Amino acid sequence: MKPFSYTASPARIVFGQGTIDTIADEVRQLGRSRVMVLASRRLDAVAAAVTESLGDRAAVRFDGAVMHTPVDITDTALALAELHHVDAVVAIGGGSATGLSKALALRAGFDQIIVPTTYAGSEVTPVLGETANGRKVTRSSPHIRPETVVYDVDLTLDLPLETTVTSAVNALAHAVEALYSTDSNPITDSMAIEAISGIARALPTVAGDPRNLEGRAELLKSAWLAGTCLGTVGMGLHHKLCHTLGGSFGLPHAPTHTVVLPHAMAYNAPAVPDVMARIATVLGVADAATGVFDLVASCGGPTSLRELGMSRDQIGPAVKLATSAAYPNPREITAAGLGELLENAWSGRRPEVR
Repeated sequence: MKPFSYTASPARIVFGQGTIDTIADEVRQLGRSRVMVLASRRLDAVAAAVTESLGDRAAVRFDGAVMHTPVDITDTALALAELHHVDAVVAIGGGSATGLSKALALRAGFDQIIVPTTYAGSEVTPVLGETANGRKVTRSSPHIRPETVVYDVDLTLDLPLETTVTSAVNALAHAVEALYSTDSNPITDSMAIEAISGIARALPTVAGDPRNLEGRAELLKSAWLAGTCLGTVGMGLHHKLCHTLGGSFGLPHAPTHTVVLPHAMAYNAPAVPDVMARIATVLGVADAATGVFDLVASCGGPTSLRELGMSRDQIGPAVKLATSAAYPNPREITAAGLGELLENAWSGRRPEVR
C-alpha cells in the first residue's frame, strides 16, 4: 500500500454546448461588476458576444496575450485593468489567455472565469509559468487557480487541425507525467489513465473529421482530467525541458510538448516500466513511447524540434539550463542523457522499442 494525500480542486466546472451563454450568470454568481475580457483578435466575434451579454459589467477588452506569459505584457494589461477598476477577468482562448489571466489574478486578486478553446488544461491548475529576461519561471499558489471554468465544445469545432493535435498531446503529457510523479495517488492515477484513453480514442477521430462533436467533447473532457492531474501532482523532466525550450529559445508551447513527450517517455521508461506498461495497454501498443510518437505522426503533428525552428547548436545550452536546478524525476538526470534525448527530439528520430 502506498500512503498518499490528495487535495481536490475547488474550481466550478460548467461543461457542454452553448455554455458560453452562461458567462454573465457566472459573473453575477461571483458578485463581480467590472470585467476585463481577454481574447485574441481571432476570437473577436465570441468576445463581442460575451461583452454584449455582460452589459454594464464589461469594463474593458484586452487582446494582447502571447505565449509563455511575458511579464511586460502582464504589466501592460494590469495597468489597463487598474485604470478601469477591474475586479474580475473573463479569459477566452488557449494557454496564452489563461496564463495572462492567472498572472493578473496573482498580482491583483481578480476572480477568474476561463473559457478554454484548446486542450491546454492549465485552466484548472494553481500553476503559472511566466517569462522574463529570457527565462521561464513556474510559480504555484492557490490564488492562481481560476474560480470558474466554462467548457463549451462548440468553441473547439473550428480549432485548426495542427493546433488540435499539438494541444491534445500537450494534455496527454500532463497525464503521462502524473502517473510517475513522486506525488502520484490512486485518484490522479485514475484521472490520468482516463485522460490518456480518451485522447488516444478521440484524436484520430477528430483528425479525420475535425467537426466531429463527440470526438471534440472527448478531447475537451480528457484535457480537463489531464489538467486536473497537472494541478494536483508535480511534473518531471518532460515539463522542465519544455519550459526551458519555450522560455529560453522561443519555441511554441504545445508543439514543443508534442515533439518532446515520446523522447522524455523513452528516457524515463527504464525507471518506471510498470507505468509505461499501463500507458502502452491503454494506447493498445507494445511500447508507450513509440506509441505516442506514432500517434502524433499519424495525425500529422510535428515530430522534430528542427521543424519548430530550433538549431542544433542550441542543444548544448538547453541541456545546461535544464540541469541547472534539481527537480523530481523517476530516472537520474544527466547532461549526457539529456543531450541524447534532445538530439533525438531535434532530428525527429523514432524512439527505440524497449
